[in-house]
Amino acid sequence: MRRSRPLSEQDRSLWAAFARHIKPLPGRAMPVAPLAPTITPPPAPVVVAAPMPPSRPAPPAPVAIGAQPAGLDARRWKELRRGRLRPERTLDLHGRFAQEAHGAFHAFMAGAMADGLRCVCIITGKGSGEGGVLRRELPHWLNGPGLRGHVLAVAHPHRANTGSVHILLRRVRV
Repeated sequence: MRRSRPLSEQDRSLWAAFARHIKPLPGRAMPVAPLAPTITPPPAPVVVAAPMPPSRPAPPAPVAIGAQPAGLDARRWKELRRGRLRPERTLDLHGRFAQEAHGAFHAFMAGAMADGLRCVCIITGKGSGEGGVLRRELPHWLNGPGLRGHVLAVAHPHRANTGSVHILLRRVRV
């Protein structure tokens, strides 16, 4: 003898959905699905949330020439902006093509950071007309992924001298 198993709630709902579209034969009634004994469902398994991976620190805000960054006190910013903070090393990019200047700039900055310098000067020149190519490209180079975390502030040492820039580098923590 075949043992019948009780219908699950899903089986009953499927039968009801199917039976709605069936037309019984003449003289016959629609069969009714047998009721299953009420069984209390097992408790839902406790889901333990996976620990959140450590969040990455937010990337530093882009550096802008002549804008005081957060984290730099007013006295130090004033010294940098007015040219009183003397650069420890200078790179002159006058007369170089952009690609050559870009390579020289990165090599210079890598050396300055390796030597633990705090302030450096980059001379791009004023350029002709609305400004030179190097002067326009310097902010992009400073905000590049390999350098942005090391640059604290950038300013022209004098309002009239927009052809050079003093860069204050972050102090190296050991």
